[in-house]
Amino acid sequence: MLVCDEKLRNRHRVFRDRAHAGRLLARRLEGLIGRKAAVLAVPSGGIPVACEVALHLNLPLAAVVVRKLPVPGDPEAGIGALSFDGEVLLNTHLVERLGISQEQLMQIVSRVRQDVERRQRLFGKIPELKGREAILVDDGLASGYTMLAAVASVRKRSPARIVVAVPTSPGRTAEALEHEVDLLVCLNLRDDPVFAVADAYRAWYDLEEGEALKILRRCQEKKRRRVDGAMAE
Repeated sequence: MLVCDEKLRNRHRVFRDRAHAGRLLARRLEGLIGRKAAVLAVPSGGIPVACEVALHLNLPLAAVVVRKLPVPGDPEAGIGALSFDGEVLLNTHLVERLGISQEQLMQIVSRVRQDVERRQRLFGKIPELKGREAILVDDGLASGYTMLAAVASVRKRSPARIVVAVPTSPGRTAEALEHEVDLLVCLNLRDDPVFAVADAYRAWYDLEEGEALKILRRCQEKKRRRVDGAMAE
């Protein structure tokens, strides 16, 4: 099922920043999510969004690391993605069209796997998901390959339901992803000929790993204080 906001369809600069997008996303998720759920942020850009969702819905928060598999000589472009448990999702048509050899592919996957393993250790463990709702959050989708890889890895952990929640996405990506999850919530669907996640935001910058980690730790500490305060009452 796909849930979107028709008032925001094909609009640009609709969110002040990632935190603002997260707050709006959290409100849209109200009534769609049960209490036995966990919010899983995709670093780095998904962390500020996911923090607002976790705080507003009072749910636990963790990070799941997924990385693009870059095209040789063009690191901004991707031929697929690799997720935290080693799950590899390839755009096989693009791999064939670019003439990327099996040896090149293995080298790319090996380099990215090392980075994913390092980052997952940095951002912390993934909670038990069996029987719980898993809410995967990023700051936006483009091709959707990184999110699809994350979904495949999370599905192996037997969650009760998989939900993807993002502020913005191309319509074509959302339509493809909708069939892979139980629920997809996207506020700002756009049919731009050339799509950029940044075009949904008025304030946008590439979030560095260190800053993302600080935001995650700060959010998790806020949640701990809430729990401690509730237990003391």
